[in-house]
Amino acid sequence: MKIWKRNAVVAAIVLFVCAAVYLNWSYSQDGSNVTVDALPTGKLLGGAAEVSATGAAENEASQSPTPSAQPSGAAEEPGQTTANDYFSSARINRQQARDSALSLLEEAAANNDAEQTIRDQANASIQVMADCTMAEAQIENLVIAKGYANCVAFVGEDSASVVVSLDEGQLTETDTAKIMEITMEQTGLEAGQIKVIQAE
Repeated sequence: MKIWKRNAVVAAIVLFVCAAVYLNWSYSQDGSNVTVDALPTGKLLGGAAEVSATGAAENEASQSPTPSAQPSGAAEEPGQTTANDYFSSARINRQQARDSALSLLEEAAANNDAEQTIRDQANASIQVMADCTMAEAQIENLVIAKGYANCVAFVGEDSASVVVSLDEGQLTETDTAKIMEITMEQTGLEAGQIKVIQAE
């Protein structure tokens, strides 16, 4: 009976984590009307697609009480504002989903009535989540340091998606290769597990 209870608790924790990751992905896709064009086949390092960020301004306005920092007198172009709103909204949605999953895992880890193996598994999941969060921040900082206008990364245990915006032009295969190299270095994932998407 104890084994059944332990397995049920572990399954529930895994289900909650998966649901949080799915909700994070779903909100970042649906909340900003993201559409991904069909990727061409045969690319060695993966494909690049465009992401539409229309409608993210309303989502961001409802979730963020303060406007993004902008030097006084500097006016953003309308396209740049929309793209920045998408990235802000995506980061907020990602953090909210992760916070929900983290609180459930912390409850399981702190439950003294639970078996040690369950608490150990919850702590291991918390560590994985922390590693993914760190990898996302590093990817975003390094991609922006390479000269791209903005970047948001979504890292899981076996996949990663990186959305970037350029000041002008389209994402080239050289751009895709640079971004994938950064992502592989920070996550240890293979090229086939990584998607690079351009936001417009």
